Amino acid sequence: MVISKDSVERLGSRTINLIRYMGSVSILVSDTFIRLFQRPFRLRHIVKQMSRIGVESLPIVSLISLFTGMVLALQSAYQMQKISAEMYIASLVALSMTRELGPVLTALIVAGRCGASITAELGTMKVTEQIDALETMATNPTNYLIVPRFWALFFMLPILTLYADIIGIIGGYTIGRYKLNITHHMYHRMTFEPLSIKDIFNGLIKSITFAIIICIIACFEGINTKGGAEGVGLATTSSVVRSFILIIAADCLLTALLYFMGSG
Repeated sequence: MVISKDSVERLGSRTINLIRYMGSVSILVSDTFIRLFQRPFRLRHIVKQMSRIGVESLPIVSLISLFTGMVLALQSAYQMQKISAEMYIASLVALSMTRELGPVLTALIVAGRCGASITAELGTMKVTEQIDALETMATNPTNYLIVPRFWALFFMLPILTLYADIIGIIGGYTIGRYKLNITHHMYHRMTFEPLSIKDIFNGLIKSITFAIIICIIACFEGINTKGGAEGVGLATTSSVVRSFILIIAADCLLTALLYFMGSG
């Protein structure tokens, strides 16, 4: 098999671009973490972002979590009824929501809704030279634009995850109680007996990690936007796609780590 010169050049170019991208993201991460506790604390901006990311995301998180819990109960009932184990549907829904579906689905929703919005907003500021104007006025763009969004995601995504867990369990309860005729006492007992603080804590660890991923990728793509309105669209698409990929990859890694730590 003969490898052409063009193929080698393309591979080398892509490798260099990947290394350059990872290096630029690492610089943004270090700069953001350095400035997290630096004055001035822009509390008003943080609260505004918390409202946009958290409060305004409640309707779609509620809808998707409710239907996810209901579908999970219905799908598991198909097999559980064959072995007369319907009561374990409650445990399955609760553990699935808290350990996996709650954190991941909420992160994907926030990445698609809020991450895209952050990228589009910062991208528009970049192409209209508003970020350059901030630097001209001796205002650090990281401290002014990225830190408030970081804190908002850091606090609101775990809260949204807990909310999604509760709504998903309610969705499963609705199916179990009124479709599968599981008694309220039995469903309640089989939901909370197998559920431990560790399961909820693991989900919160995932959600915090996802919040950092969403913030860094969305902000990085936004402040590096080029090419006018078309560039803003491309940056927004790239932000959502890369956030989705990294969320799933991080979820796989964290699940493996938490599993082995729990086993030990």
